[in-house]
Amino acid sequence: MSEHTLSHTDEFKAGRALGLDHRKLGMWLFIASEVMFFGGLIATFLHYKYQLGFPEIASLDVFQVGLNTLILLTSSLTVVEALSAIRHGRGGRMAIFLLLTILLGVAFLSGQAYEFYKLYEEGITLTSGVFGSAFFTLTGFHGLHVLIGVVWAIVVLARGLRGAYTAEQNMGVEVFGLYWHFVDIVWIILFTIIYLIP
Repeated sequence: MSEHTLSHTDEFKAGRALGLDHRKLGMWLFIASEVMFFGGLIATFLHYKYQLGFPEIASLDVFQVGLNTLILLTSSLTVVEALSAIRHGRGGRMAIFLLLTILLGVAFLSGQAYEFYKLYEEGITLTSGVFGSAFFTLTGFHGLHVLIGVVWAIVVLARGLRGAYTAEQNMGVEVFGLYWHFVDIVWIILFTIIYLIP
């Protein structure tokens, strides 16, 4: 073996030095990159919002999206409960809360699809103007992240049903939880700057 070749153990010295499992460290690094990605999209949206005024915002249904936001926030609670359950060795309870997370994630995506449909009916599309481009890009990318999270939750649930997680070995559930909470936090920011702040 070459002296420059790193062993599996050597590769994760940084994570151990920080007291982090390498999977958790990897997720934190990924989240940091996603913060920059969404930060750029948010900055662009705000720039055009205050330059152009975006009168199309009046077409947004704050009440419907508020309910959708509540659904997504509730899903964060079910993720917390799923992790707590497996840490106490309760695999069945974990599975129930993961299933609830999946259902809530699908409900959020369904609500977002309905919102997109209503806006398209009103002539607000991805190509209808600056607002349409900025709005659908920002919320669409977030929706894609929720969809990825739902698929990931299904994988975690399937592994959990096969006994992959225990009270001592549950990092897969925790890392998924970090991703899901990040997606929820991003939505809180988007809901505030798009729907609540004039």
